[in-house]
Amino acid sequence: MDLDVFVATHQGEWARLDALAGRRRLGGDEVDELVTLYQRVTGHLAKVQAAAPDPALVGRLTSLVSRARSAVTGSRTNGWQDVARYYTVSFPAALYRSRRWWLPVAAVSLFAAVLIAWWMATHPEVRNGLIGPDWLHELTRPGGKFEAYYSDRPASSFAAQVWTNNAWIAVQCLVYGIAFGIPVVYVMWTNVVNLGVGLGLMASAGRLDVFLGLLLPHGLLELTTVFVAGGLGLRLGWTIIDPGPRTRAVALAEQGRSIIGMSIGLATTLAVAGVIEAFVTPSGLPTWARISIGVVVEVLFLLYALVLGRQAARSGEVGDVDAADRADLQPVAG
Repeated sequence: MDLDVFVATHQGEWARLDALAGRRRLGGDEVDELVTLYQRVTGHLAKVQAAAPDPALVGRLTSLVSRARSAVTGSRTNGWQDVARYYTVSFPAALYRSRRWWLPVAAVSLFAAVLIAWWMATHPEVRNGLIGPDWLHELTRPGGKFEAYYSDRPASSFAAQVWTNNAWIAVQCLVYGIAFGIPVVYVMWTNVVNLGVGLGLMASAGRLDVFLGLLLPHGLLELTTVFVAGGLGLRLGWTIIDPGPRTRAVALAEQGRSIIGMSIGLATTLAVAGVIEAFVTPSGLPTWARISIGVVVEVLFLLYALVLGRQAARSGEVGDVDAADRADLQPVAG
């Protein structure tokens, strides 16, 4: 192939495509022309690459085809816009739409934790079977192991450790949903038992106020995040059992994408809880101030999920990825 002749023959088409691709607004005829020229120049690029791969010409046509493709398909938003949209629209909408799962999980879990705590605090034989009197005293005394847990390590490393541990619990809840949600129940139950036992032991020693003063600043948001993860895992498990009007594959794909997306937001809330646990919980602030910080953060999260999320959901947001990023689905009857 004679490159000089080839370039001279198609130079006009390339210039026209370059001009159309650079315009912000196009009329109907111009859009049709843009698509036609894009297809032609794509063919030209393929011919040059196959017959006479001149580096300069290949680079020129590759750049032109790329610009034209963006003009034809529409350019994607930049990364920061995607991040902003995720935290202001997608994540809160997904939280709101899944509220019928995680709110009941939260209510049942807290009720069970309180019941276990009452049982532990009012039945000495249960405590004695679980932990000896000496160890109980060491755990619950002023400055004992429970209180030291929050201050015996540097705050930054403690925050990282707390985030890792809680993130692992949340990940288990999300991933185990694929097994019909059964392992999720076990993970949630283990978490509830640990909470109830801690409450009961400190209450039996007359130091429930200390326990709550150290738990509530970070624990409100931390537990809520775990409840959300548990609810999502159970929802995924139920999707396998009852996919609704969709095929099971489509339902799982949609729910799976939503869960993967929500895991980013849940990791963020756990990071916030970890920072509070490392820097606020063991701080010298009065107990009322530390608890107030935890309550404010929890209220803000609930407003974020249930108010901002409702607005996003009403606008049609479902918490899934953008339509442009989803696989094409073949229409089916019924």
